Amino acid sequence: MGDRQPHLNGAYYGPSIPPPTKTSHSHGRRGGGCCCLGDCLGCCGCCILSVIFNILIALAIVVGIAALIIWLIFRPNAIKFHVTDAKLTQFTLGTDNNLRYNLDLNFTIRNPNRRIGVYYDQIEVRGYYGDQRFGASNVSPFYQGHKNTTVVGTNIAGQSLVVLNGGDRRDLDEDVKSGIYRIDAKLRLKIRFKFGLIKSWKFKPKIRCDLKVPLSSSNTTSGFQFQRTKCDVDF
Repeated sequence: MGDRQPHLNGAYYGPSIPPPTKTSHSHGRRGGGCCCLGDCLGCCGCCILSVIFNILIALAIVVGIAALIIWLIFRPNAIKFHVTDAKLTQFTLGTDNNLRYNLDLNFTIRNPNRRIGVYYDQIEVRGYYGDQRFGASNVSPFYQGHKNTTVVGTNIAGQSLVVLNGGDRRDLDEDVKSGIYRIDAKLRLKIRFKFGLIKSWKFKPKIRCDLKVPLSSSNTTSGFQFQRTKCDVDF
């Protein structure tokens, strides 16, 4: 026979058997990549990060749409602050840099919104001369309804150590001569808005009122009277 091999003594043992092929087995992967949640947990953290990222994007979109809907429904307007009256009965800086002061302030807070109420959880009124804070007082918390104007009064009185720089010292000398003092009232608030049955998280707006207040006991003010002053609101 033509297929016999002469070196095997003429016997025919059949065709040669090829060597077995090696097969490789992949553990935990199918198709070379991650294709299901089980694969993600077992083989790569990138899938988990992708899922988390997609969830965060979806939440941000939902919150944004909800905020837009609330704004379109309620159309909030800014709250307005005014100082309607101020009375200064003492403002004396001694040679020891101790400032003795007594200042009465009346504010009006206007909520112009028709559908939004405001919770004033904290109101702190601070008195400043130049860059130096000299005193503070707190106003009791309250709730303000729709389209409402609330009158708030406070008194800042006492003594404190105040060290003025050269410019502020010259300003104080001028104020003493004129009897009209340039005092800043700054309000630090913690407020929440009420939209129907929904209450917002807390906001911390900063209110600044630049005042010119005559000293009540001074005879040099030439009839100057305190003028109603609008405050700057920074949310």
